[in-house]
Amino acid sequence: MKRLSGLFWSILFLLVPVLGVATFAVAPAYDIWLPKDVSEHGAAVDGLFYFILGLTGVVFIATEVVLFWFLWKYDESKGNGPVKYVHGSHTLEVVWTIIPAAVLLFISIYQMNTWADVKMRRPDMAPTVEVIGRQFEWRLRYPGRDGMLGTPDDLHLVNDLHLPIDEDILVQLKSMDVLHSFFLPNVRIKQDAVPGMKIPVWFKAREEGVFDIVCAELCGWGHYKMKGRVTFESREAFDRWLERKYAEQEATQPESTAAVAVGQSADKELLASR
Repeated sequence: MKRLSGLFWSILFLLVPVLGVATFAVAPAYDIWLPKDVSEHGAAVDGLFYFILGLTGVVFIATEVVLFWFLWKYDESKGNGPVKYVHGSHTLEVVWTIIPAAVLLFISIYQMNTWADVKMRRPDMAPTVEVIGRQFEWRLRYPGRDGMLGTPDDLHLVNDLHLPIDEDILVQLKSMDVLHSFFLPNVRIKQDAVPGMKIPVWFKAREEGVFDIVCAELCGWGHYKMKGRVTFESREAFDRWLERKYAEQEATQPESTAAVAVGQSADKELLASR
């Protein structure tokens, strides 16, 4: 009976790496793998992900195989006397401390350029749009016809983000209440929105389409429904959409507010003509 128990546990631990690797192998065929990448920097992010996945996968498989071998080889029924405890090998402990440290150091250096592109090399431009996380929605604010954020003619929307492709996009990210996480899976962007802070987020989309905006931070009871959409489109289509939204918003504003916005737009055009 003990022999059968040892055999069962040995095979069970062997099935962990076998089924784990099989799951990763068949996942892309069933479209349950990474979402489609439509960004300029996504290939570098995915490459870093696959590198770390492969590295940790090899260690995982090796560890599980060794565990299976020890369970199989040193079964209780094959014992030749009482167990003897030993202190271990000081040299071996040093080796398995140095190797992981060296691997982590290599990964930190290997990813520096990708991290800098996504988090440090900010484009020199005004924000394209302001995204504000609020329980439980994404509030969006585009510069008005004057091209400046924070003026009366700003365009206000909720959960419906439109952006042009093949252009640098700079998002000014904020939170109105708690910690949120602005996540665009298809452009490999995820950034916490922290109350009291304005955080820049930038990327460049390469393909048109409609994709998800989700919150990747547990932010309250309605976290599960904090979902929006982002539409990437050509510059011409984006400009048409923007003009339509400006007109819709102006049509619902009091005449005094609309007049201020129109006046600011006229002043801007006059200055440009000079």
